[in-house]
Amino acid sequence: MTAFIEIEDLSVTFGHGARAVAAVRDVSLAIHKGETLALVGESGSGKSVTALSILQLLPYPTAHHPKGRIRIEGEDVVGAPEETLRHLRGGRIAMIFQEPMTSLNPLHTIRKQIGETLALHKGLLGKAAEARTLELLHLVQLKDPEDRLDAYPHQLSGGERQRIMIAMALANEPDLLIADEPTTALDVTIQAEILKLLRELKERLGMAMLLITHDLGIVRKMADRIAVMHDGRIVETAVAEALFEAPSHPYTKKLLAAEPGGKPATADASAPVVLTGESLRVWFPIKKGLLRRARDYVKAVDDISVTVRAGHTLGIVGESGSGKTTLALALLRLQKSEGTIHLNGRDLKRLRGHELRPLRRKMQIVFQDPFSSLSPRMSIGQIIEEGLRVHGLGGSEAERVGLIETALCEVGLDPETRHRYPHEFSGGQRQRVAIARAIVLRPKLLVLDEPTSALDRSVQAQIVDLLRDLQARHGLAYLFISHDLKVVRALADEVVVLKDGHLVEQGPAERIFAAPENAYTKALIKAAFDLEAA
Repeated sequence: MTAFIEIEDLSVTFGHGARAVAAVRDVSLAIHKGETLALVGESGSGKSVTALSILQLLPYPTAHHPKGRIRIEGEDVVGAPEETLRHLRGGRIAMIFQEPMTSLNPLHTIRKQIGETLALHKGLLGKAAEARTLELLHLVQLKDPEDRLDAYPHQLSGGERQRIMIAMALANEPDLLIADEPTTALDVTIQAEILKLLRELKERLGMAMLLITHDLGIVRKMADRIAVMHDGRIVETAVAEALFEAPSHPYTKKLLAAEPGGKPATADASAPVVLTGESLRVWFPIKKGLLRRARDYVKAVDDISVTVRAGHTLGIVGESGSGKTTLALALLRLQKSEGTIHLNGRDLKRLRGHELRPLRRKMQIVFQDPFSSLSPRMSIGQIIEEGLRVHGLGGSEAERVGLIETALCEVGLDPETRHRYPHEFSGGQRQRVAIARAIVLRPKLLVLDEPTSALDRSVQAQIVDLLRDLQARHGLAYLFISHDLKVVRALADEVVVLKDGHLVEQGPAERIFAAPENAYTKALIKAAFDLEAA
């Protein structure tokens, strides 16, 4: 195969002088026409910086190339004129990102956003641009594309937005598609659809693909060759099959062994019940007409009952929009609902305001993205201390510092880090801080809403081990919400499967994963573990 891109001894440094940080160090690799090269490694290893360097999209002058070459069919693009780079970006090389909502303009319709790309690179306007836009939307298999032209990004689902991003990337029939974590934020069934679509489009258009991901199941299914990055360097490059069968570098072996695994510890079936929800219902009215009367309802949660015991984990799974998070918020009394909710035998629905507040410390929540849930203006110590102050725990400052240090130790962080701020921590460390903020209050119930989906597999495995340890130590009850069924299998004793607000299957996790009964559950499990087995 002919090399389309050749990278030689590329180094990228952020900052200058004593504050300089080497993000990429002496990287050399080639991407051949028609192949899929997967670039894998943990966060901070230099994957995205390497990809952005190809398009010269790094934030100059903060980042600079001290040395190295990037040749595209023999032409060096490092330091190339802006006109050359403009032709390259979105023309010969296109890129799709992990989160389309940060890449699509929220103020522009789909018609306008794809039309801008066609006007810039192809000179297409008016009816010609609309015809090509519809052709692209059909190509990426968007449902009812004619009805979506004037839709805004927020009116589309995650999978639909990702299809729009792919359509924009393919508008000019690029020679290389850079896909940077294209499915991480998607449900397993949507993931499978997007990956199948990318494979089909690659074959049909004969383009090369640079796939950046931390999910080795996706790599196994998609890649021809794999380059492994660690600390800014390429530590191993090999044909995909050979690398999975016989990795040579210790870091590669560590990555392959880092999948969240194991099973939850056997829990006491007679353990006391911590939380029950019976016949829960959350309906959102659809109001129409001049008087805005309710004409119909979105049944986000419809007649669902759940029970969680001390030391047990209830996994809640289903696609986006199935009602997972709404159910959890209803159980925490953070979402208005109908039905009954009991925490340690107390009827939460009968409590109001000041009566409910003392019980809040018994029910804590950890969110998907710790960076957005931790205040950037507060130190780690202040973030953890906030709950102690609200609930009047720790009589003196010294006592509160002691509780904070104990919580940090329990989640595997140095107590001295309490003086640092969230941006100074990695994603996995920030999630540990979020867990410390919750457990410092000594809750009985911990709601974990997609707590590992934004993390690398190796960090996911560490967080799963941490959660198991904390549960065994404190007898915590977990309500674990996730679309990652591999993580659910590693943690949950019981699983609830939701679809369109309805409970479609419920039972012991071992039975659900081994012999699902409902067709929807079978589809979810097949989509999740087909990637693993491919």
